[in-house]
Amino acid sequence: MNVPNHIAIILDGNGRWAKAKGMPRSYGHVKGCANLETVCDYMKELGVKYVTVYAFSTENWKRSKDEVDGLMKLFRSYLKKCIKLADKNKMRVRVIGEVSAFDQDIQESIARLEQYSQKYDEIYFQIALNYGSRDEIIRGIRKLAQDAADGKVKPEEIDEHVFDNYLDTAGIPDPDLMIRTSGELRLSNFLLWQMAYTEFYFTDVAWPDFNKAELIKAIEKYNQRDRRYGGVKEE
Repeated sequence: MNVPNHIAIILDGNGRWAKAKGMPRSYGHVKGCANLETVCDYMKELGVKYVTVYAFSTENWKRSKDEVDGLMKLFRSYLKKCIKLADKNKMRVRVIGEVSAFDQDIQESIARLEQYSQKYDEIYFQIALNYGSRDEIIRGIRKLAQDAADGKVKPEEIDEHVFDNYLDTAGIPDPDLMIRTSGELRLSNFLLWQMAYTEFYFTDVAWPDFNKAELIKAIEKYNQRDRRYGGVKEE
């Protein structure tokens, strides 16, 4: 089986999964967070080198105060626990998104986790928090424009490879496979630049129920795709 080098996941369906069980949406987020740890173990076991997950978008602030507060509490707990997970999996963790919107203690936890885990290289784990691809691109353009104004970059030198370095994902290869759980068939402002040639896999399975068998099924579907990157294979 040809295992993708980089898998991106939109972790969808936690709240609906909980509601279907007669539980509050916060219960689904807790179960989804626990499942993320398990699936990361599967990823490493299968040989996936990069994993990027969409955990909290720039639009998720629109949710109810109770739900957002519950998610912030969950992030605080998970970011601390993630140091042990980094040790366990020899995993480098990076947070992408505009983290300045979070409370200071969450920002400090992110910085501490990133600094602590930078020594590891067996698997690279990116968590998208307060992330929106359009926001990321605009921020990248602003930084590039400033560097161009300062003479650090010449306009004629700007190409897609140069611009890659101004994105939150600088230095990370583009995803080979994107998985979205829980039946929605859209990208929801996730890695729009990076997923120009990514293969997409959508499943009706809610994230808390997404297991190793489902992951293997997604990879098997990926293996059936003919990736030509806009070209044509010779007959």
